[in-house]
Amino acid sequence: MASLSAAPMLLFLLLLALTSNSSAAAASFHFQVGGTRGWAVPPPNDTRIYNDWASDNRFRVGDTIHFRYRKDSVMEVSEEEYKKCNSTRPILFSNTGDTVVKLDRQGPFYFISGAAGHCQKGQKMIVKVMSSPDSGSSSSSGGSGSTSTSESGYSALPQLLAYGVVAQLAFSRLF
Repeated sequence: MASLSAAPMLLFLLLLALTSNSSAAAASFHFQVGGTRGWAVPPPNDTRIYNDWASDNRFRVGDTIHFRYRKDSVMEVSEEEYKKCNSTRPILFSNTGDTVVKLDRQGPFYFISGAAGHCQKGQKMIVKVMSSPDSGSSSSSGGSGSTSTSESGYSALPQLLAYGVVAQLAFSRLF
C-alpha cells in the first residue's frame, strides 16, 4: 500500500516539472552589461573585460542588454568600425547614462564607447545573438521564443519523453 500513497506525490512532481519548464521557455532575459561594474573604461590589465563578459553569457533574439555609465556613451557600430574604434558612423548612439538595447536579430552586435580614447582602451564589446528557438535555421529576423523549447535552446521533446518514461515506470509499479 505504501506505493499507492506515493503515486499522487510522484504525479504532482511530474506535472510541476513539466509546467515550470514550459512556462519559462518563452522568457527573454535582461542583461546588465559588465555586471556591477557597468560600462566604463576597463583597467589597463583587463582590456578584454567586456568581451569576456559577453562570452560568458548566452544571448537570444528578444533579450535586452542594459548599459549603465557616467560621462560616456554607447554606440552600436559595424564590424569594420568596431575594429577601427571609429565612432563617426554609428548605427545607434546614446549618451543618457542608462541605455537599453533590444537584441532583435541573430548574429553579432558591435558596441563601442563614443568617448574619445575609450574604445582604444578596451571599452568595446561584441555580443553574439543566437536565433530564437522558433525561427528555423538561418533566418536573421527575430521572433519570440516558443514554449516547446527550453531556456538553453534545446528542444523540450527529449525531456518530455524522459518524464513520460519515469511516469510509466512509476505507474507500472502500482498495478
